[in-house]
Amino acid sequence: MSQTPSSSAIGTVYIVGSGPGDIDLLTLRAARLIGQADAVVYDHLIAEGVLDLARADAEKIYVGKKSSNHTVPQADLNRLLVQLARAGKSVVRLKGGDPFVFGRGGEEIEALVQSRIPFEVVPGVTAAAGCAAYAGIPLTHRDHAQAVAFATGHLKDGTINLDWPALARPRLTIVFYMGVGGIGEICRQLIAHGLPEGHPAAVVQNGTTRRQRVLTADLATLAEKVEAAQITSPALIIVGTVVRLQPTLAWFQPQP
Repeated sequence: MSQTPSSSAIGTVYIVGSGPGDIDLLTLRAARLIGQADAVVYDHLIAEGVLDLARADAEKIYVGKKSSNHTVPQADLNRLLVQLARAGKSVVRLKGGDPFVFGRGGEEIEALVQSRIPFEVVPGVTAAAGCAAYAGIPLTHRDHAQAVAFATGHLKDGTINLDWPALARPRLTIVFYMGVGGIGEICRQLIAHGLPEGHPAAVVQNGTTRRQRVLTADLATLAEKVEAAQITSPALIIVGTVVRLQPTLAWFQPQP
């Protein structure tokens, strides 16, 4: 019969955000932990080059997490983290962006707590902040928006059943994560609930990286322009009059 290890033999799981894509936006705390880890369990959307910071002998486990395409189901991933920690390993669970902003960090920590596994959360620059900044779109501005809303464009049941009346408000910037697949429905619902067809909107693909693309339009034409430009995930949708500032404030010029 196997024995349960003592608490002194149990490792710690670090839930780490790698930021929106540019490795220079990785926090110092995240870089240190990656370099010390016995195992790195990583997603599809992590900063390019970040795995090079890991030890040569560290176990590197890819768990996918593309939009609507998960290599490892969440329940199996939770069990994996518990098993690695119970084996006495220092585990970095590496995510894109920030673990607590549409990163399922809370779900994974619930499983760790239930199994009495020590953990720590290391915040990362969330995609909304990083991609908007590199696109030249301020999320707030005294002349345009006094509030910001983050919304998912893909709910757990596959629908986009959001609180549209709360989102379709003036002087508000809305950032939709994982919404490109449903961009037509998002634009239709915002218009149906009160925003004008000419309300500014943008899509930022591969933000903060050398592959970044920024497309600006309005709610009436955004979906059509995104399809014509063949923009796919990973991409953010930003809706609000702050988008009008993009031509003036754009500063980042991606280099091939």
